[in-house]
Amino acid sequence: MIGVGIGTMALVVVLSVFNGLEELIRDSYNTFDPEIKVVPATGKTFVVNDSLMQRVRQIEGVSLVTEVIEDNAMARYQDAQMNIRLKGVSGNFVEQQRLDRAMVHGSVALEKNGKDYAILGRGVQYTLSVSPSNDFYMLQIFTPKRNLKTGFNPNPMQSYVNRKNIMPGGVFAIEKQFDASYVIVPLDFAADLFEYHQERTALEIKTDENVGVSTVQRRLKESLGGDFTVLDSDEQHASLLKAIKIEKLFVYLTFSFILAVASFNIFFSLSMLAIDKQKDVAMLYAMGANKKTVKWVFLYEGAIIAFSGALTGLLGGLLVCWAQQKFGIVSMGMQTAIVDAYPVKMQFADFLYTALSITVITFVASYRPAAIAARTDVKSFL
Repeated sequence: MIGVGIGTMALVVVLSVFNGLEELIRDSYNTFDPEIKVVPATGKTFVVNDSLMQRVRQIEGVSLVTEVIEDNAMARYQDAQMNIRLKGVSGNFVEQQRLDRAMVHGSVALEKNGKDYAILGRGVQYTLSVSPSNDFYMLQIFTPKRNLKTGFNPNPMQSYVNRKNIMPGGVFAIEKQFDASYVIVPLDFAADLFEYHQERTALEIKTDENVGVSTVQRRLKESLGGDFTVLDSDEQHASLLKAIKIEKLFVYLTFSFILAVASFNIFFSLSMLAIDKQKDVAMLYAMGANKKTVKWVFLYEGAIIAFSGALTGLLGGLLVCWAQQKFGIVSMGMQTAIVDAYPVKMQFADFLYTALSITVITFVASYRPAAIAARTDVKSFL
């Protein structure tokens, strides 16, 4: 019973931790990523015109449509330089309010008094030693020209590279993947730098609160057809979330196997009980009991042993998860972690599947001893 209880509690706690990690990843990515993202089905860019934007804005449930240009670039600040992911966004990006709670310096402002500003990830700020409060140094952004000029030129930088300067304005901190590479700039700045003109790499859409994201996504797919791919927040990171679900599945199978090993105690206990109680079984037969009745007596005995341990384990797992949520007993152990303690999220399905697993394992472990007890020979005790 103790083994089953400990195994059950461990399974519930581990599954709840995986749920918490999955929820934490979703929350982190949703801070930076849009609710719905429209990208070209083929190629890197697509042309944005009034007809396309009108078609998207007319869809019921679409609240804001932000035009995006995103590509690789190189950034230099004084003597430091690094490769970055430059993201140009249209002016209504600020209205989406996704970065508001992630700002650690400055504000989500891409333009002030007619002057462009860049919003940097905290990792970019550290690498380049950027001081957003210093108005004397600007951030230099370099990208290769799309149409390279051939022939001799005394200054090859002018022939092969585009360069634009922009003042650092704010700093955000979300997650290392974004903090260490992203720089957000106004759309026109990025369009001039990359020579994209009317081309865009994506449209980021915010939906109305009263309309479900899945509903808006379906309507967008129907309206835009096969030329575009419409992704919700989970689909934008499908491979990562799928990996977490696969890990959770294998953890469930592993701990179920451990529970099966723990159930061997039930098997041996019932086997010894069947041998020890042969005289009592013979007495039951003499009183008119049949083999089915005797078999169910031992199956019920196994169920009592297992379910008492399982109930203890489920309650113990519930208590441990509640304590972790309330007090954060087990910390992440890293100063750079997004949260201080391991995230935990309890789901009814995990408790249900754990209970079903114990039911199946208990029946398998109890069946053989029950069958042996049912074959007791009454004549040997006469």
